[in-house]
Amino acid sequence: MSELNKNRLPSWLKVPMPGGRNYLEIKNLMRSSALHTVCEEAMCPNIGDCWERRSATFMILGDICTRSCRYCAVTTGRPIGLDIGEPFRLANTVKSMRLKYCVITSVNRDDLADGGAFIFSQCIKRIRVLVPDCKVEVLIPDFQGSQAGINTVIDAKPDVINHNIESTKRIFRKVRPKGDYKRSLQLLAHVKQVNPEIPTKSGIIVGMGEVWDEIIETMRDLREVDCDLLTIGQYLRPSEKHLPISRFVEPREFEILKDIGMGLGFKHVASGPLVRSSYHADEQLLATESMINIS
Repeated sequence: MSELNKNRLPSWLKVPMPGGRNYLEIKNLMRSSALHTVCEEAMCPNIGDCWERRSATFMILGDICTRSCRYCAVTTGRPIGLDIGEPFRLANTVKSMRLKYCVITSVNRDDLADGGAFIFSQCIKRIRVLVPDCKVEVLIPDFQGSQAGINTVIDAKPDVINHNIESTKRIFRKVRPKGDYKRSLQLLAHVKQVNPEIPTKSGIIVGMGEVWDEIIETMRDLREVDCDLLTIGQYLRPSEKHLPISRFVEPREFEILKDIGMGLGFKHVASGPLVRSSYHADEQLLATESMINIS
């Protein structure tokens, strides 16, 4: 497939331009609250759909990342300072939006001793105070392998802890130069060792140069550390500076991957071209809770 064709999206990846009433309301709310969303910073294709559903993924710890993953649209650089007031503004915004489910992620902050774990914990705790009925999912970085940092988040008792492995083992260092495949698996394993009751979640991006068997291998590795929930979605190149798309995975292939994942023992697998780690995240947890009730 030529590079030109790779840059021309197939029909199943084309989505309407955002701009509905809820979309504009949430955009204005984020600006007035001085908050960031991964929906915007990572150029998520689902932003129109999610914001119309009054669902957004908050990105804390600023909008500058200390890492430069080759698939990611978030700005890389040297962050300045730490916003201690962010958890309060975020919780107030969750209350204003009347959210029942909230997803919080962040940039990598390798410049901080705890990687930003304290701010994560404070966000969870403030939401518990202001909006006690709202469930909270956190999508955390690897905290450079710091168990103390991970424990700070676990102790705040989020409803779901997500850490995306993103890639398969062979190409991991190519796409995530400052990450570590084994470290990511160890993080997910550690969560289960400390608090087995918290559902764990991870995500894989396909179309970055991996082959089919390597995707299955990574799925197996995630199940080896008792990961409960999985998302699989198509890589979309943010710019010419980023990793080229190796191929467009077809919808029927995503369905096969979902079936394989369920067969491996995941409690829920969201697999599709436009699936992202926080896309309809509330539905994933609901499905997990339903399975627990049935068993």
